[in-house]
Amino acid sequence: MSDNKSLLDIRKMRILQAIVDDYIMTAAPVGSRTVSKRSDMGLSPATIRNEMSDLTELGFLEQPHTSAGRIPSEKAYRLYVNHLMDSAKLTDDEAEYIKRHLDTRVHEVGEVIRQTAKVLSDMTNYTSMVLVPQLSSMKVRRVTLIPVSEGSAMAVVVTNTGVTKNAMIRIPESLSPDDLEKISKLITAKLDGHRLSDAIESVLPTIRAEIGEQADVVCGMIEDIERSMSEADVEVVGASNILDYPEYSDAAKARSFLTEVETGNYLQKVLTDSSDVEMCVRIGTENDNPDMQDCSVVTVTYKAGGKNIGSMGVIGPTRMDYSKVVAVLKYMSNSLSDILSKLLK
Repeated sequence: MSDNKSLLDIRKMRILQAIVDDYIMTAAPVGSRTVSKRSDMGLSPATIRNEMSDLTELGFLEQPHTSAGRIPSEKAYRLYVNHLMDSAKLTDDEAEYIKRHLDTRVHEVGEVIRQTAKVLSDMTNYTSMVLVPQLSSMKVRRVTLIPVSEGSAMAVVVTNTGVTKNAMIRIPESLSPDDLEKISKLITAKLDGHRLSDAIESVLPTIRAEIGEQADVVCGMIEDIERSMSEADVEVVGASNILDYPEYSDAAKARSFLTEVETGNYLQKVLTDSSDVEMCVRIGTENDNPDMQDCSVVTVTYKAGGKNIGSMGVIGPTRMDYSKVVAVLKYMSNSLSDILSKLLK
């Protein structure tokens, strides 16, 4: 999305930055006298007022009906994020808080992800979301097949990091519980120490060569398990934080947001779509979900062993403290990447 930077001279951009900074902090429409008092531009209120009038005509500012002040438009936030906001840095206390609460002694990936989502929400006071690493990227320790009904079984996969996930898979109706137990042991023996994502290429050929007539059945099960384990899960914390912001004082608007967060479909889509983009900021209508078009969504990726394996982010009003959010997300991405690189060796 174009940010229209070429439309503005330096003075207009400085005034716009001051207005956005003030509005993010106060949620109150900003007048020319406020800008004059709070900035060091050395401009009179009258000069600032004229510039604000131009910024309004250009679509960077809007005027609420009940106020003489102005508020930033979505167009202004995009320019602000791309060019105007100051780079924030976490304080020593904030960095220490993250280190203290992301416990490196935890050896279970799911718990690390839950801790990350909680700390991210606490640090920003927005709704946080973390895409759980796909189990297909982790090494398998054990696979157990439990009969559920004719033609279906539950596959319980345990990884070397202690993550457990269940998936329903199709099985031939002729298989008995004893057959499933034998196949469980066979699959475990073949997959132990391997990543599911590697199994299709490296393990299936050896199974076909070794076990003959049951090979198609077993390989089909492994493929079903791999597909199920590749489905994305999202950890969400702090959905009700949105109620702290005046933009969501309207009950219907708040309800729509909370319902969308609870279903999680859009959050999963955003995080999955962002899993190859190091940093992504979606502002207002850049979100293609109507219930999220009064929000901004900021996401970053995280890695293990130098490879992107997931993403995390926050959702808040478009009047978001973008500079703080970006700083927190970058720091937490590095912290989570360090922890997971050790866990997923």
